[in-house]
Amino acid sequence: MDRRSFLMSGGIAGAALLAGGAGFRGWQEIDARINHPGRTDGHFLRDRRALPPASELITTDVVILGSGVAGLTAAWKMNKAGHKNFLMIDGPQPYGNAAGGRFGELAYPTGGHYLPLPSPESSHVREILSDLGIILRNPMSESPYYDERLILHAPEERLLFNGVWQNGFIPTEGVAQEELDEHTRFFAEVERLRNLHGGDGKRIFVFPTVLSSTDPQWHALDQITLKDWLDQNGYRSPTLHWYLNYCCRDDYGRRYDQISAWAGLHYYCSRWGQAENSGKGAWLTWAGGLHTVAEAMDKAAGNRRKPGTAVSLKTTADGVEALCFELVNGVPHTYLVRARKAICAMPLYVAARVVQSIKEYGFDPALHLPDYAPWMVSNFLMKDFPVELPHAPLSWDNVVYQEPGLGYVVSTHQDIRVALPGKTVFSAYRALSDQTPDAARKWLDTASPDDLLELACVDLKAAYGWKFAPCVERVEMTLRGHAMAVPSPGFRTNMGLKALRELDGPILFAHGDLSGFSVFEEAAWWGYRAGQLSLT
Repeated sequence: MDRRSFLMSGGIAGAALLAGGAGFRGWQEIDARINHPGRTDGHFLRDRRALPPASELITTDVVILGSGVAGLTAAWKMNKAGHKNFLMIDGPQPYGNAAGGRFGELAYPTGGHYLPLPSPESSHVREILSDLGIILRNPMSESPYYDERLILHAPEERLLFNGVWQNGFIPTEGVAQEELDEHTRFFAEVERLRNLHGGDGKRIFVFPTVLSSTDPQWHALDQITLKDWLDQNGYRSPTLHWYLNYCCRDDYGRRYDQISAWAGLHYYCSRWGQAENSGKGAWLTWAGGLHTVAEAMDKAAGNRRKPGTAVSLKTTADGVEALCFELVNGVPHTYLVRARKAICAMPLYVAARVVQSIKEYGFDPALHLPDYAPWMVSNFLMKDFPVELPHAPLSWDNVVYQEPGLGYVVSTHQDIRVALPGKTVFSAYRALSDQTPDAARKWLDTASPDDLLELACVDLKAAYGWKFAPCVERVEMTLRGHAMAVPSPGFRTNMGLKALRELDGPILFAHGDLSGFSVFEEAAWWGYRAGQLSLT
């Protein structure tokens, strides 16, 4: 290429040069794209722009509004039960937070990139994985047998701490013994809590969270932050605090002093799934992240999808009616869907604008809508591997001891071969947790391409310095202004979420937001439930 072209919002706006980017002078020519999934459709919805009258009427038994993990699970569940008369409307982006992309033959994630081995309580996830051929046998046993090609292999993770790579994410090299003792004490407490049951006989922390104990002693953890809990229990180690803060930013998009202690501890205490052919707490991963799983679920559900975004959803005498539109070359095409039932598988901040009279269902957006954390995922097509520092080899996940970066994942890690592949993808994750969500969204809307690229490269520059830039061929930066609901203190007692979770009628709600945070297991649970309820 003879220039660096920035193709804004999927190619709508023109080119802009990167030459002035601070810290990037001397870069080779790079094709870089900024993607804003759903922004155009979302602004139509937000601004209530006038739409033409519906030019098409579609009738179906069940309409699923949204094609993320919850919507896909509902579709898969109905199809598996022999119920074929349903239609899924994609929403602003097919597969939502499970979406991905490709650089030719190299797949990469633009959202979630792994799945922990599900524990026995997550039977719905095990059923899905068994149907997709990811669990090969004994799906409901204590230790199912998984396709070993998908189980994350070593080296799994490393941390750049004080200029040296070390194995694992919690700092240990050069750390004082009293800090190491606190690390040991914390993980011993995690092991204790992982096996503990409340007075109601249920485990304290499980997936799905609705099956967790409601014992008041442990429910009280939701009234304080994770940092409060650490302070109250005498944890002072700076490296432990950094590690737990990192994990909250990585899983929830916000700092540990803004996350419910219940949610913060759930992160550790609920992930203990086992496999017959792997150790406890292993992970499943794919080059394209959860996009690979979403595609397989879509196929298993019969690929009954239609492009479009719902503008309004209301009940009628015969069921439900959804007005939808699809942008074709920037021009909206509007159609009407009538059905017996609707599964509202969209984020609640969208549902609040789409579902007519949503307050009548017990959900008041002014009182019950959670905060949403913005997110940035940048995929670097690497035409060569940068020279590594010694001590710990390039791993699947690579993190730098600093804020606010979250590290980078190597897409070809599972591709076992004698020599390194000719090309790979480094997927750099960034939660904008150093700002309030509103401020971060405004910054994402107004930031220059140079500023975005600078932000995307923070960890990679720390790891490789000037050696990184010559290895990059192309960059795809995906900006998600409302990537995930934030489990702030008190989220477990959100009565609006509870009302939507328990709803059974013409409109069913199914999204990870119903649990208060965004993970595959929770989204799949609500999709599974909605799919079952739609069968009758």
